[in-house]
Amino acid sequence: MATAPRYHIRTFGCQMNVRDSEIVAGQLEQMGYERAHGDADADLVVVNTCAVRGSAEDHAFGYIGGLKAMKHERPDLTVAFAGCMAQEPGTIAWLKRHAPHVDVVFGTHNLHQLPDLLERAAGSREMVVDVWEASPEVQPNLPSRRADGTSAFVNVIYGCDKFCTYCIVPFTRGREQSRPMDDIVAEVRALAAEGYQDVTLLGQNVNSYGHDLEPALDLADLLAALEPLDGVRWLRYLTSHPKDFSQKLIDTIAASRKVTRHVHLPVQSGSSAVLKKMNRKYTREQYLDLVGRVRRAIPDAVLTTDVIVGFPGETDEDFADTLSLMEEVAFDTAFTFIYSPRAGTPAARWEGRNPVPEMLKKDRLNRLMALQYRISLEKNQAWVGRSDLVLVEGLSRKDPNVWAGRSETNKVVLLPREAGVDLTHRFVPVRISGARTFFLTAERTGDPVSAPLPEWTARVPVPLAL
Repeated sequence: MATAPRYHIRTFGCQMNVRDSEIVAGQLEQMGYERAHGDADADLVVVNTCAVRGSAEDHAFGYIGGLKAMKHERPDLTVAFAGCMAQEPGTIAWLKRHAPHVDVVFGTHNLHQLPDLLERAAGSREMVVDVWEASPEVQPNLPSRRADGTSAFVNVIYGCDKFCTYCIVPFTRGREQSRPMDDIVAEVRALAAEGYQDVTLLGQNVNSYGHDLEPALDLADLLAALEPLDGVRWLRYLTSHPKDFSQKLIDTIAASRKVTRHVHLPVQSGSSAVLKKMNRKYTREQYLDLVGRVRRAIPDAVLTTDVIVGFPGETDEDFADTLSLMEEVAFDTAFTFIYSPRAGTPAARWEGRNPVPEMLKKDRLNRLMALQYRISLEKNQAWVGRSDLVLVEGLSRKDPNVWAGRSETNKVVLLPREAGVDLTHRFVPVRISGARTFFLTAERTGDPVSAPLPEWTARVPVPLAL
C-alpha cells in the first residue's frame, strides 16, 4: 500500500501568515497529503514568508538556502516559496539566481491556486511562478487545517489602504477587502461548535472592517453580531490602527461580555513630526486623547503598542517625545523595533538622504526598552494577589515542569505542573502569585472550566480573600 505524501510548512511573520498556512495545509490535506514531523521527512516543503522587516526576510532566505542540500540529496522533494516576499520586486529574480532548487512560487492573492501549481510543477523542469498583483475578490470557503486546541484565527479583512511611508504591506497584501459579515458569523459559529472558545479576528487593519461593503459596516457591528454566539468565551481582534479606533468601537467593547480587554494600539512614535512623516494620520495629542477615552470607558483595559526608533530624520527631540509618551501612557507591553528600510517605500528613499546612524538607533532602542521593561514590571506587579482565568497553551519550552498560557488580557502566565493533570488547551482559574517583566506566575485555584460561564465574564480581576 502506497504511503501518502507528506508536507511541512515553515511560517514566518504575523498571525495573517499563520492563518494563510492553515489554508495551505487544508488544501494539501484535501489533496491527500499528510503532515510531516519536519522538513527532513517531508515530500513537500512550503516556505510562507514575511516582508515587514529585513530580519524576517533574512531568516526566510537563510532557510531556503538550507533546503538546497536537502533537495540535492532528495531530488523528488518539492520546495514552494509563498507569502509576502513573493510579492516584492526582485524576489523572483533572486530566487532564480540563488535558489533554482525552488519549484513553485506563489503570492498572497492566489493561495487557492496551490493544487494547480503543484500539478504544473510535477510536469515541469522549470520553476513555476504565479504571483498575482491583486485578488479580484475574497476567495470563500477554502479548506483549512487549524491547529488543535481552543484558539482560532478568523480573517475578516485583507490588505491595507493606509500606506504608512515605512510599510510594504499595501504592496504585498493589496488594497482592503472585507469579508461579508454573514460569512464571518457562520465561520465563528462553526468554530464554536467544534470547541474553539478563543477567537481572534484578523486584518492588517482590522478596525477598517466593513467600510467597503454595501451597506457599509464597521468592526463594532461585527463584534455585536458575534457577541450572542454560544460557545465563544473570548473575542479578540488584531491589528488596530489608532486612526480608525472609533468611539463606537470603544463603547461596544466596554459593553461586551466577550470582547477581551486587551487593546493593542500601535503608536509607532511619540513625535507628531515623525508621525506626519510616517503618514500615520494622527498626532501625538490625538493618540493621547484616544488612550484617555479607552481608559475612561474600559478602566481595566491592558494597553500594548508598537514603536519604531530611528525613522529617517528622527531627532533627539523626536525620540524624547517618544520616551515621554511611553511614560505618560504606561503601556503594559511594547514591541519595539529599529527602523527597517523596505524597498519601494518613501521612507526607504529618505533613509538614503537623512539616515539615523546605526549606533544611535541601537542606543535609542536600548533606552526605550529599559524604560518599557521598568513599566512592564510595575504593571505586572499590580496583578499579584488577584484571581484570573488562564487559557493554557501547553508546557513551557524552557521548563517542562511549567505550564504556559495567556490570560484574557494576553498576559503570559506560568503555572507549576502537577502530576497526572493535563491542562493543555484548558481554561484554568488561578491566583497570580508573582510577577516578572515578561510574565506572571500563578497557582491553580480550581478545576478547569469546560464552557463559558457567567462568573468568568466579569472584567475587573478581584483580590482573593485571604
